[in-house]
Amino acid sequence: MRKKWQPFLPHLLLCFAHIFVLPSYVSSSSSSKFVLSQPSASVNSSLPSDALGLLAFKSKADLKNKLSFSSNSSFCKWVGVECAQFKVVRLIIQGIDLGGVFAPNTLTRLDQLRVLSLQKSSLTGPIPDLSGLKNLKSLFLDQNNFTGSFPPVLSLHRLRNLDLSHNNLAGPLPNWLPKLDRLNYLRLEWNHLNGSVPPLNQSSLRNFNVSGNNFSGAVPVTPTLLRFEPSAFSWNPNLCGEIIHKECNPSPPFFGPMSSVTASPPPTKALEQGAEVNSMDLTEPYDKKHRRTAVIIGFSAGILVLICSLLCFVMALKKQRGQKGDRSMDPIMAAEVAASAQAAVVMELEQEKELEQKVKRAQGMQVAKSGSLAFCAGEAQLYSLEQLMKASAELLGRGTVGTTYKAVLDNRLIVSVKRLDSVKLSGTTREAFEQHMESVGGLRHPNLVPLRAYFQAKEERLLVYDYQPNGSLFSLIHGSKSTRAKPLHWTSCLKIAEDVAQGLSYIHQAWRLVHGNLKSTNVLLGPDFEACVTDYCLSVLVNPSSTDDEQVMAACKAPEILNSNGQITSKSDVYAYGILLMELLTGKLPSEQPYLAPNEMMEWVKSTREVEEGVENNKMEMLLEVAIACSLTSPEQRPTMWQVMKMLQEIKETVLKEDSDPDPLPAMS
Repeated sequence: MRKKWQPFLPHLLLCFAHIFVLPSYVSSSSSSKFVLSQPSASVNSSLPSDALGLLAFKSKADLKNKLSFSSNSSFCKWVGVECAQFKVVRLIIQGIDLGGVFAPNTLTRLDQLRVLSLQKSSLTGPIPDLSGLKNLKSLFLDQNNFTGSFPPVLSLHRLRNLDLSHNNLAGPLPNWLPKLDRLNYLRLEWNHLNGSVPPLNQSSLRNFNVSGNNFSGAVPVTPTLLRFEPSAFSWNPNLCGEIIHKECNPSPPFFGPMSSVTASPPPTKALEQGAEVNSMDLTEPYDKKHRRTAVIIGFSAGILVLICSLLCFVMALKKQRGQKGDRSMDPIMAAEVAASAQAAVVMELEQEKELEQKVKRAQGMQVAKSGSLAFCAGEAQLYSLEQLMKASAELLGRGTVGTTYKAVLDNRLIVSVKRLDSVKLSGTTREAFEQHMESVGGLRHPNLVPLRAYFQAKEERLLVYDYQPNGSLFSLIHGSKSTRAKPLHWTSCLKIAEDVAQGLSYIHQAWRLVHGNLKSTNVLLGPDFEACVTDYCLSVLVNPSSTDDEQVMAACKAPEILNSNGQITSKSDVYAYGILLMELLTGKLPSEQPYLAPNEMMEWVKSTREVEEGVENNKMEMLLEVAIACSLTSPEQRPTMWQVMKMLQEIKETVLKEDSDPDPLPAMS
């Protein structure tokens, strides 16, 4: 019987499955089965590896479908993609709200990628391992929301520019970071990185910042790190060392906690010849006032005790004489006693006054009516207000917001002092001025003239800067009245343009401030002829109705400000930068620059210079394209200063051929 049923057993089991098992499975998992059966967006596997990598990146990063990557067109024509020999060498996607993650094993397929920029793209999650990008030179991932630790990039031996700033990265820096021996640009500010600062000593490193993190310990003293200002390490409370002028193990003060240093004696001479600063007074800190008050109270109590003692002596003497039958006091003796008491009081008052003066001198405190010389955060108080006011002054020039002097102090220190126009700052309160100066005084960058101190008393307001010995960019371009200056060589134009761009970029990105008054007279040349921006962030204090409508200043202003007296923004700074760059290229004042179409502008620029055809012509064209992009009428179409800085870096890489490789791409097998 069993043998008869055996041939039919498989068929019976199959029928049983159809009747009982499959219907229940379909009903319980219909949703997932239907999803799996739906046609998915297939990717053509025959596409090149670079195209597949870009599409894989888009699928995870571009949650809002902002990138127009399509397999219907050549991937080399996609927005932000640049190819050489049908390989992606540059990918620049920035300022786009993608909202996704930077997934691993996506862009790492672009094995010939040289430049990767994803800044301001709202990307989240950790940064993947990019060590597979062997040819990468520039990596800009700043101003996103990346988390996690520092990405592995040890094998990127060709890496020159690395910017991971303004993210949420945490953890220590890797110990192999000093091994990136070609590093030129390293920005890690405003993350949550901790641990110690590595002993970076790459001779190529020129731009560096680790401020706004949680680093601790001593900053290593290396020739490379010594180049940078303490501001490159600021906002790390637990950092110390010689470079940032902070002792790591401070010894306790000899006499206990010391009070804050006060301002110096009142001024006796103003900076302008024959002028005096009226009613400029110095306020005293509370603790020093308290000490002086205690001294005065002590002496007053002593005087009262002395007077009471004298009265008691007189009463006792009178009582003694009354007992002897003499009811009256000798008038001569009474007069002598009164005179002695009066002399004692006068002597005590004089001693009190003398001691008070000694206390003031010992504490460096001379009382006046109001006002003080305020040094910016972290600045050493190398001179007093009295020294500043007694300094020999030389007029340097009159600008939009005030008059500038060269002041030589008695200790041979030379500073630059700007006396602000009280009429133009009439609408600024004392508190608003102080708060704004504290913000501006915190700006420290190699291409900004540092604000060291400021002063205000009633209508008088002074700003103290470092003195720049080599004059202004205006003088360099246009020369003196007796000599006709020629336009600068293109290499000088590029160097100055890059210096100014770095200074403005720092103001805009790191501090969210604006310059507001950029022009060639406000660009000074430092000891090494580096371009340093000055008079920055003062325009917000100026009353708009009092601003001079001088022709040069009007030519530097963006159309949106001239037409509607609008608010000064970072994009209006970019416009002024474009006009400045045009002034560099042509040697013509902003008021002398015509408004032309881009192709006509190129011909006009050539006519102002002795430009030969060929390489020199191409160099000028690249710089002119940057100037034209910055001076577009629409603010939205102008680039940011960070983008301008990247453009200039690209020009350097392209024209100056910083890379030692002669070929655009390494040999591929």
